[in-house]
Amino acid sequence: MTNQKITVEVIIDRAVEKVWELWNSPDHIVNWNHASDDWHTVRAENELRVGGRFFYRMEAKDKSFGFDFQAVYDRVEENRELTYTMIDDRCCKTIFDIMGQSTKIITTFDAENENLIELQKAGWQAILNNFKKYAESI
Repeated sequence: MTNQKITVEVIIDRAVEKVWELWNSPDHIVNWNHASDDWHTVRAENELRVGGRFFYRMEAKDKSFGFDFQAVYDRVEENRELTYTMIDDRCCKTIFDIMGQSTKIITTFDAENENLIELQKAGWQAILNNFKKYAESI
């Protein structure tokens, strides 16, 4: 495993309480958690507590490929921070930074070895951008 960390961020024009709800509710996760329009999350589960697990099933819409994304929460600070460890032992930390009536989301995660750093960063950034679009549309 590489020691490199990747950071992506976005500013959402919504209060942190609403951002937190949309980020963590499985009913909402399935609507925004994809890097491109030819992918989707078909199932989401989220036990939002320290030691709790989340599970997302992500699939290509043409059913050609799919994978499970899952982790266990190490830290849950409502409206402020989520830290988790993925099943391959990589860590991720997401900060929800209050900026008046907007919220800045900053995610830093351990890079994996299979894909180029630029590709990983672009994929995670695309998911954040989809979240922004979704959160600001409802």
